[in-house]
Amino acid sequence: MIDKFVPSVAAALSGVKDGATILVGGFGAVGQPDLLIEGLIEQGATALTVVANNAGYGQVGLARLLAAGRVRRLVCSYPRIPGSVIFEDLYKSGRLELELVPQGTLAERLRAAGAGIPAFFTPTGAGTRLVEGKETRRIGTRDYVLEHALHGDVALIQAWSADRWGNLTYRGSARNFNPVMAPAAELTIAQVEHSAEIGDLDPETIVTPGIYVDRILHHPAETAHA
Repeated sequence: MIDKFVPSVAAALSGVKDGATILVGGFGAVGQPDLLIEGLIEQGATALTVVANNAGYGQVGLARLLAAGRVRRLVCSYPRIPGSVIFEDLYKSGRLELELVPQGTLAERLRAAGAGIPAFFTPTGAGTRLVEGKETRRIGTRDYVLEHALHGDVALIQAWSADRWGNLTYRGSARNFNPVMAPAAELTIAQVEHSAEIGDLDPETIVTPGIYVDRILHHPAETAHA
């Protein structure tokens, strides 16, 4: 019987290695799998590359992972948001590498990884410092930049509900980045607020099929982080 639910945070994060590339879902504070991120701190993996839309805020979740010194390199679109003081301190002091990627390009690089597309051309960023060292090509009347697919060793995502096969649904803005990260990693771990029986989820609402999910941690809504 297929059952991808795991009994604990430690079980969910078992096997994450030093130097891994970790895809972290969410859109700002919304849809970010804070429980899994906090668990990663306890798990101990270090020298990580983290791919996320932003660099965390305050003292929780991704910001706390950065503060713990576990992240060597950050790939994101919006590193500076209100409350991102930990990122700013680490970056200014040279303790954190940063690759800045336009938001749409970041999403497409992740989607390409999950779809088996090795690279693609985009006009975004052409002629700016963001594309220094990258291949460019004139196609028609516009300049385009070659961007490579962005694969992860592990994806930490958050969803609204899941069944034991790993089928996932999302709610509102929490859907941002989580679905494109799920297929882009070798190991995908989902933190979910609600569990469902097989057949209870409306097939029309399932965004991430279970084939892309390896482990599920049920974190009930009444105790989940806001």
